[in-house]
This record gives sequence, structure tokens and C-alpha cells, in this order.
Amino acid sequence: MLSRTARPALRAAASASRSANVAPAAGYATLREIEDRLKSIRNIEKITNTMKIVASTKLTRAQRAMLESRTYGQTSNAVFKSAETKPLESETKGKTLLIVCSSDKGLCGGIHSSLARKVRKLFAVAAAEGAAPQSTYDLVLLGEKAKAQLTRTNSKDIVLSFAGVGRDIPTFAEAQAIADQIVQLPGEYSSIQILYNTFINAQSYEPTTIEAFSEEAIAASPNYSAFEVEDSALPNLREYALANSLFWALAEGHACEQSARRNAMDNASKNAGDMISKYQILFNRTRQAVITGELVEIITGATASADM
Repeated sequence: MLSRTARPALRAAASASRSANVAPAAGYATLREIEDRLKSIRNIEKITNTMKIVASTKLTRAQRAMLESRTYGQTSNAVFKSAETKPLESETKGKTLLIVCSSDKGLCGGIHSSLARKVRKLFAVAAAEGAAPQSTYDLVLLGEKAKAQLTRTNSKDIVLSFAGVGRDIPTFAEAQAIADQIVQLPGEYSSIQILYNTFINAQSYEPTTIEAFSEEAIAASPNYSAFEVEDSALPNLREYALANSLFWALAEGHACEQSARRNAMDNASKNAGDMISKYQILFNRTRQAVITGELVEIITGATASADM
């Protein structure tokens, strides 16, 4: 049996225990809520880990397709380089058609935002140089992510958009179908540029542009006659070169997207692990405080019963 002199100490201990038990009430009042939160974070960690594994598997395939697509794009560029093809410069410069290669999928960091920022920067530079609105850019958007971001700021400049891009590894047939729609756009453009994310390594990427030349620019090339291309085949050559460049850009962008998604899911898994550790400590401390408080209440009750 405890003496009367022990009662003040027990009361103080009980008060401290109750304070420790009430402390987490501002965020999580009970052990059940903390436990539910822990369970939710663990489920999120499982999902992000699974998505990381899937992205790692897809990245290997995407890199293989990217290397194959470079053969198409670099071959066309080599032809134009040998022909010394350059965009035409006229006294009254027309608009530039800017093709932005994005996708429909998210959860891959800021890879789509970097393209949108690049587009806005190009418009800002043109405005700073005093270019008239009719001599800036028209936009062709591949993918819903770029469309969602650029519609807020450049909706009037969008002339064509495509959905369903980036669901799987891009194929030349898809690039050819897109190129067929682009060449049918009304109006003449002084230059056609393809904006995409170029793959640097598994950790980094960079927005880059490829020049896609018009028929007039190809025909005006200094060394164009060396290739002995008939005039009737020039439109087909131009469309084929555009499809090659689009295929290259889409494949590079797809590899960058898978790499960025893997890195994003890896960071999310690490953050979930840190949160699990913190909440596990909070759960243990709260549980210990609850047990200590119950023991103190039992001892206090037993002491009070014995003194009666």
C-alpha cells in the first residue's frame, strides 16, 4: 500500500501522462487515427514502388526505341545538312509553326511544364523584340498535358492538337499520321520547328527544337540539285522528313517521360518511408503515454480505495 506522501507525486504523474496523451489531439486524437494514417501511407508507398518498377521496365524499352528512332531523324538532318538547307528569310517574315511534343500522362515531375515554360519564353522573347502578333507562332500540341497548360495562356495560338499520345512507345505510323494532318494546315509558314525533350541521361533532359523545312526552303537549298529529286516528289520528301523528325522527337520525349516518372516515384517512395518512420515514432510515443496514463489511473484508484 502506498503512503499518503506518495499521492501528490502520483497525481502529478497522472496529469503529465494525460498531457502527453492529449498532445497529439491537435493532429491525430487517437491511436486509431494514427494507425489509419500509417496504413494509408504504407499503401501509397506500395503504389509508388510498383510504379517505379514499371517505369524502370518501360524505360529500358523506351531507350531502345529512342536509339532506333534517331536513325530516322538524323538521316533526314544529314540530307538537309549536305544540301545546306536553311529557313527562308523574306522581307515580310510570316509565322513559325511550333509543334510541341508532350503526352497524356502525368506523375512524371515537371517534364511537361518545362515544355510549356519554353513555349511561353519564346512568345515573351518575340514580344520583347517587337514582333507583331501575326509574325510570332502558331502551336500544334501533341498530348493533353501540354494542351492543358498552354490553353490557359496561348489558347488563341493553338491551331491543332492531338490526344492519345504517349500511351505506349511511339511508332512511325503515328508520326506519319500526325505529319499528314500538319501538312494540310491552311496558311504558309516561314519556319516549322519541333519542340521536344531530348534525353541526356537517366537523370536529366532538356527542351530542344528541330527544324522541319518547308518545300520552298528545300527547293532553294544550294546543293539540292545534287540529289536529283524530281519536283513532283518534293512534297512527299518534305512530309517524309517531317514524319522522321516527329518520330525522333516523340521517341526521345517518351524516354524522358519514363525516366522522369521513375525518378518521381523513387522520390515519392523515399518521402513515404520518411513519413512512415515519423508516424511510427508518434504512434509508439502516444501508445506508451496511453499505457502509462492507464497504469497511473489504476494505481491511483487502488490507493484511493485502500484509504477509504
